[in-house]
Amino acid sequence: MRMESLYYLWELYFLLIAIIMSLVTTPLIGLKADSFRHPLDLEATQTLKQIPGIDMMVRNLLGPMAEQVFYVENIAASVLVGENQLPDLHKLLLDACITLDIEPPQLYVHQHPAPNAYTFAMRGKQPFVVLHTSLIDMLTPEEVQAVIAHELGHLKCDHSVYLTPVNLLILAASIVPNIGVALAQTLQAQLLEWVRCAEFTCDRAALLATQNPRVVMSVLMKLAGGSPTLAPQLNLDAFVAQARAYDDINKTELGVMVKEARTAQLSHPVPVLRAREIDRWSSSTEYHKLMQNHGFRGKTETAPRGGWRNW
Repeated sequence: MRMESLYYLWELYFLLIAIIMSLVTTPLIGLKADSFRHPLDLEATQTLKQIPGIDMMVRNLLGPMAEQVFYVENIAASVLVGENQLPDLHKLLLDACITLDIEPPQLYVHQHPAPNAYTFAMRGKQPFVVLHTSLIDMLTPEEVQAVIAHELGHLKCDHSVYLTPVNLLILAASIVPNIGVALAQTLQAQLLEWVRCAEFTCDRAALLATQNPRVVMSVLMKLAGGSPTLAPQLNLDAFVAQARAYDDINKTELGVMVKEARTAQLSHPVPVLRAREIDRWSSSTEYHKLMQNHGFRGKTETAPRGGWRNW
């Protein structure tokens, strides 16, 4: 079969999946951020608000530089998704925005070997989401939409005020090392603690958009140990069960210390913990009540129910 035929078959498959997904998900009209915000996110945000000057630092010191850097990077070295450019991805974006009741940001695809996605937003500016090609290559269309919805969660919850400084600290450290080190030493711990908590909220946004917890957990599994070759062979049930072993580390004081020391420098919670949180929330009364309040009539009884509830 010629490469052109394979390409069009893949495009048709992607489009059909997107259409099916749009038919089976329920738009959550009037969805409020606080209705799905993770309690750790709320707590960490309150702590972070006690640090003076973050918003001023972003606007006056790092913001203008970062805007130019990211704008040039996206325009020069990425592809802007739209109706006439990667329309299948564009439809996934629009459908997720409709479901989460949020205005669509710009979506870029960037050629990069490390699977990743990120969001950048400044108040009063056009927000944008970037997907790396390597991430798209190992995910199904539904999983790609889960990633997009996760990034939309940052925008829905107005995480940009604090998410932007995290990205800018990384940028400052790479451009002006001395300034970057000074800033990082002052704010790193609080910012990283907050952004890890914010990730739990955005995983919930991914669940609300796909309305299938297994899709979100599958993304996390593939981020932990996937590739285009390995992804079809991975076992989601085995990965979810793996989280129990991670919980067992808490049974010893040394184990708790090791986990805390390892996590302190991370910008994201470890994948098994995020998968456990989604499994837990998807079977909670809070989640089902939220969906029912927005007219969801799916087969909620078939959602996988987690067997563990403690941290």
